[in-house]
Amino acid sequence: MTAIRLQVNGTAQEIEADPDTPLIFVLRNHLGLTGPKLGCGQEQCGACVVLVDGVATNTCVRAASEFAGAEIVTIEGLAENGALSPVQQAFLAEGAAQCGYCTSGMIIAVTALLRRDPKPGAAEIAEALHDNLCRCGSHRRVLAAIDRLIEEGA
Repeated sequence: MTAIRLQVNGTAQEIEADPDTPLIFVLRNHLGLTGPKLGCGQEQCGACVVLVDGVATNTCVRAASEFAGAEIVTIEGLAENGALSPVQQAFLAEGAAQCGYCTSGMIIAVTALLRRDPKPGAAEIAEALHDNLCRCGSHRRVLAAIDRLIEEGA
């Protein structure tokens, strides 16, 4: 066990864990942040995605120790002063979730995309969501939420 220092949702955290423990387990088991989910465990479904220094990043395989010094933001950290982020609000308004398992990763991916490019085209949207799988069929509603955000300039 080693002390791992992380910056998560604006708060410095120090966790005692094996440095090779994947970040997803530190977030969920040590910090109680259950928004990111363990899906495939192979960085191919996007359920575990969080923002790392503003970039949508898988957390199911990479060791928590790799993230020391980085700013990590989970879906729980997107809300400000108790209000949902614009992306969270758009997903809610469009019903862009069915079972909800992939939703956290998709919201994070869309957040990263819109921070980089507030008016992305279809190709940029497809690329941003390429590694996020939804098995329930909510993808059209996810795209409607993105369209809503682009139209509103959020």
